[in-house]
Amino acid sequence: MKVKFLPRVACILLLPVLSSLCVVAQQTVGTSNADSITGRVVNEAGQPLPNAAVYVQAVGIPRVSEPATTDRDGRFKVTGLQPVPYTIHVTMPAYVSPSILDPESRSKQYKVGDSVTFVLIKGGVITGTVRTAAGDPLVGVNVRARMIRDDKGRRIGPGLMLHQIPTDDRGVYRIYGLLTGTYIVVAGGNQGFGSHTGSAFEADIPTYAPSSTRDTAAEISVRSGEETTNIDIRYRGEPGRTISGVARRTSVAVDHFGVSVSLSTAGAPDSSQSYHQQSENSGFVFFGLPDGDYSLTAQSHVERGELEISETRFIKVRGADVEGIELTTKPMASITGRVVLEELKAPECNDKDRPAFKDTFISAWHRQTEEAKKIPQFIWNAGQPASADAQGNIKLRNLASSQYYFAARFPAKFWYVQSITLTAPGKVKPIDATRVWTSVSQGEKLSGLTVTLAQGAGTLNGQIALREGETLPERIAVYLVPAEKERADDILRFYGAAVSREGKIAMNSIAPGRYWVLAQAVTDEAEAPIRKLRWPDETEMRAQLRRDAEAAKTEIQLKPCQNVVDFKVPVRQD
Repeated sequence: MKVKFLPRVACILLLPVLSSLCVVAQQTVGTSNADSITGRVVNEAGQPLPNAAVYVQAVGIPRVSEPATTDRDGRFKVTGLQPVPYTIHVTMPAYVSPSILDPESRSKQYKVGDSVTFVLIKGGVITGTVRTAAGDPLVGVNVRARMIRDDKGRRIGPGLMLHQIPTDDRGVYRIYGLLTGTYIVVAGGNQGFGSHTGSAFEADIPTYAPSSTRDTAAEISVRSGEETTNIDIRYRGEPGRTISGVARRTSVAVDHFGVSVSLSTAGAPDSSQSYHQQSENSGFVFFGLPDGDYSLTAQSHVERGELEISETRFIKVRGADVEGIELTTKPMASITGRVVLEELKAPECNDKDRPAFKDTFISAWHRQTEEAKKIPQFIWNAGQPASADAQGNIKLRNLASSQYYFAARFPAKFWYVQSITLTAPGKVKPIDATRVWTSVSQGEKLSGLTVTLAQGAGTLNGQIALREGETLPERIAVYLVPAEKERADDILRFYGAAVSREGKIAMNSIAPGRYWVLAQAVTDEAEAPIRKLRWPDETEMRAQLRRDAEAAKTEIQLKPCQNVVDFKVPVRQD
């Protein structure tokens, strides 16, 4: 077998979150797909993109390597893979993936033998000049663009879409590969990764376009494929403060990645940065900081994806440097359990595919309290969905101290989640984990989680039915609410889905039974019931949905493995 190695730069992580690092990626010729993932990278017109970098990352295995590179036809092949789940990230200068803003798409997992296609779009451009207060061009100062809202106006979390480039000999910068959205542009200061670059401007407080602090920074609209010009910056050149200290590990190091320390600015989620501490002797330091309130958290790899996290320290910087901060990482919590399949002996379900354990993912979602909102988002991102092994066993790892509810994702649309239970320590009878939040403490190792999937689910496909004179609202959600009184409090019998812009409805994995169907406009996505539909304590919200759905008088009876098509649903009018 001939193997062609295609060297490129090591993995570049633009998000200040914990990640599983790249596994060995190489392009090969003439091999089978038994240990491979293959695919193609194209643009929005379907044309191949050669020389795109494809990063294949094993979930939970921290190993750095080089990416594969697409060939002339946009194809790639990564071999030598183990039978474990992988994530895939594709990059190419001037291009960007539209799915990068979707957490589910970013964390989508792939398996050996998959063949996938990735679509990249031509990004937008921001360009301008950086000058001193005297009007002279500033040469070699790093300029960054951060997306703060997407194309729908939704606020973006910390650290997303960081792009950076130095000014040339004219003080000109040009940042490309930007998605449609709203950005801020900043010159000087720390680049966001906490390491010294030797730049003469990295210890300065960042200057935001046009010549501002973060509070008064100009917001710049960008469209994919278009150039936004004359975004000029008058550089302020104000010296910043530092926060420094040392981070220690509880466990003995089993890798060479050291400890990563993350700093977040209170009230400015787009201003996060991280520092990679190689050893306790070197410590960590963040520089170029204006006065303000900050939070610090340290994290480190232990083994096979197990992480340690320190408590989050809240720091005030007021006119002086802050030194001597100590952070100690401790093991995160985990929950083990299993997925159980219950078949239905019904003729109409005989030809329906079973959900494969390896394609079944269980997630733990934390309770969104005010205290939880103070914790940096990357800590919650550490608890990634877990796939079941060949025997159906699962392990949810890297959970921070909090309260959780559980969700299951699987591709078999004629199966549904029948129950989720947890056997508490010292107890024999399991509790219904859908009715209560499950509390998890630092380093705690819980067991006894059982997710039961049952055969016999139905599907619902249809269209929003508009009355004469009505127009389709911009955003609509459709809900299924149990009509049987004995099911009124069964959280797993409540279903919700977004309606497409064309008014189409598509819902799978619905337990058989009788439902009220409700479609209504969504006016505030942050408070949309669809997000909170299965939260254990949202009993009144579900009761209100039930009352509204019953009043709408649109009903459906789903039989086992029934595929309903062309179902018409009117929009509820207030």
